[in-house]
Amino acid sequence: MKQYDLIISGGGMVGATLAAALGQQGMSIAIIEPQLPPLEWPRAEYDIRVSAITRATENMFEKVGAWQKMVEMRVTPYQHMQVWDEGGSGSIHFDSSDLGESNLGHIVENSVIHKALLNRIDELESIEIITPARISELKQHDGFVELMLDNGSRLSAKLLVAADGANSWVRDQVGISTTGWLYDQSAIVATVRTEKSHQFTAWQQFMKLGPLAFLPLDQKELSSIVWSTSPDEADRLSRLDEANFLTELHMAFGDTLGEMQSVGPRGLFPLQLKHANRYCSERVVLVGNAAHAIHPLAGQGLNLGINDVSELSSQIIEARNGNGDWGEYALLRRYERSRKGENVAVMAAMDGFKRLFSNDQPLLKTVRNLGLNIANHAGPLKSHIIRQAMGLK
Repeated sequence: MKQYDLIISGGGMVGATLAAALGQQGMSIAIIEPQLPPLEWPRAEYDIRVSAITRATENMFEKVGAWQKMVEMRVTPYQHMQVWDEGGSGSIHFDSSDLGESNLGHIVENSVIHKALLNRIDELESIEIITPARISELKQHDGFVELMLDNGSRLSAKLLVAADGANSWVRDQVGISTTGWLYDQSAIVATVRTEKSHQFTAWQQFMKLGPLAFLPLDQKELSSIVWSTSPDEADRLSRLDEANFLTELHMAFGDTLGEMQSVGPRGLFPLQLKHANRYCSERVVLVGNAAHAIHPLAGQGLNLGINDVSELSSQIIEARNGNGDWGEYALLRRYERSRKGENVAVMAAMDGFKRLFSNDQPLLKTVRNLGLNIANHAGPLKSHIIRQAMGLK
């Protein structure tokens, strides 16, 4: 049975960030992953899934040695954010110059993030990626966790980290329950070419059935869209030919970016809220979507996961440097207490925004439009909102 300091189930963006953070400290790490993409990156293609990276997440990627790799591939800073309510007078505009910052964050394709992290991991000799492989059996012992893989391998470590997504196998195996629900929404994601420049602005319009966001990419006429709407409407839109889809997209979004000229492949994803009732068990801890999955309307899902990694890795490194046990339950509970409050607050806020804005009741519509306008003219409040969203204290 091969022994490691730490085993991570899931080599996605969150799991890979944790591996890089601890691997560069010399810890021996195994990543168990059913399927990883190739390390090569096709520059001519745009990933239909992107993330809005906060300054805190950027700093973590910098810390683990992956941010410059992302910059060399493709990242897009945005200086402005414009949010408004369809059919109403309410709107709010954020400008990085008002905060003395060069940008509000970056839009980065998920494939760029992932492949930069994998390239960084490839440089660290203490990390082993075992793929394709799945955990078939998990045993928790006093002092270590033991795993059997579907390829017949047996592994052990002081700690197993579940970074295996919203439908986490590890979380289910250790009996951690979740609370949550499916939203009556699905999201269409795609890359769209528009007549006018996006002006390095993140645009978001709230509509009756859900928000429609245009997120800027490196070419001034290219944006990544996230169109949240009812499952039936999302299914209908995803089946339209290109011309009809672009017509409906233009009708929904208006003339802000001019005519919609082309759209690439479209993806369709059901939306949900899911939160683990505990973040840890004996020798097992949850990070990222294994612990929390939220509505994408503010793009905070990955950022919350990276914040998990930042906190957990700090506690593990501190314990290791002090010759402590980084898998002990007391440490895992400290991590849970540190992260659960913020995660619950953000999840509640996103759920509240979803319910407030996906509602055509006249009184609520009046209140939310008034609220947007008040916030837009309230300097200190507006600055606080955007600094929090950027991950700045």
